Amino acid sequence: MQQIEIRRPDDWHLHLRDGAMLQGVLPHTSAHFGRAIIMPNLVPPVADSAAAEAYRARIMDALPAGHRFAPLMTLYLTETTDAEDVVSAHASGLITAVKLYPAGATTNSQSGVRDIEKVYPVLERMAEAGVPLCCHGEVTDPAVDIFDREAVFLERVLDPLRRRIPGLRIVLEHVTTIQGVDYVRDAADGVAGTITTHHLIINRNDILVGGIRPHYYCLPVAKREEHRLALRAAAVSGNPRFFLGTDSAPHVDPAKECGCGCAGVFSATNTLSCLAHVFEEEEALDRLEAFVSLNGPAFYRLPPNEERIRLIRRDAPVAYAEKIETGAGPVTVFDPKTPLYWDVELRP
Repeated sequence: MQQIEIRRPDDWHLHLRDGAMLQGVLPHTSAHFGRAIIMPNLVPPVADSAAAEAYRARIMDALPAGHRFAPLMTLYLTETTDAEDVVSAHASGLITAVKLYPAGATTNSQSGVRDIEKVYPVLERMAEAGVPLCCHGEVTDPAVDIFDREAVFLERVLDPLRRRIPGLRIVLEHVTTIQGVDYVRDAADGVAGTITTHHLIINRNDILVGGIRPHYYCLPVAKREEHRLALRAAAVSGNPRFFLGTDSAPHVDPAKECGCGCAGVFSATNTLSCLAHVFEEEEALDRLEAFVSLNGPAFYRLPPNEERIRLIRRDAPVAYAEKIETGAGPVTVFDPKTPLYWDVELRP
């Protein structure tokens, strides 16, 4: 197969940051994606409707001329979140979901939730109003090994939450383990999972063997090879519960290449080429559209994009920048460890 045409994809988990970084990275998403769920972990966090409205305005102001892109805003859940503000923001179309960060789990999560039971009243109102909850699925208990934090989150947090509020629609974001795949696949209706581009390609050896590679370091951290293979199987399965959330998360190189480097992989630039490569390897190019363009809108009760894109397999590797320059500093683009031959062409 030398080319495929699919509906324009969406990214159901994206970090754009703010200011100069926002202006530098947004064009790399808006060039290919029609919509994206925007993460609210700014400093200060996007924790109420007024902050979400202001952030959305800054994103639209940074959008390049001619790009058609819709930011789908989220609110950062805290232990003081106003349930009525959440419900009214969702009803008005201002926000699409609410994001749960366990406090201390990842970048700028210090304002997140320490005791899940304290936010049950908000989550109950969200369930009644049909507001989805996006979960960073890791515990932060220092006694739990970093490679086990997703599996323990399922047991300690997510399963009790779903028993308490069975009507709450939940996305387990950036699934990284066999346990996460199994949980999403076997759950009752109303549960879905996003999978990142980089977790389909790298395992923990790629971060650590032969020297530390900081640009592969992310949270949740990449796991053993068996987990990567389970993620691949889920992504290419066609199961509507799984869809793309790149978790593309830019940090300037000095913040990655230092004694205590930041977690995050920036993949917006070459994600579609990487995914076409993965699905071709798995002999599943006919299911790529479901993963990137159809399953996510179906879960979020939105129509798929009308625009289409064409992916063309070139004879020579497709060139992409190893770094992008932003007003905040250089950002390294995800390296898939292999030449990429699939190029992206937008269709009218």
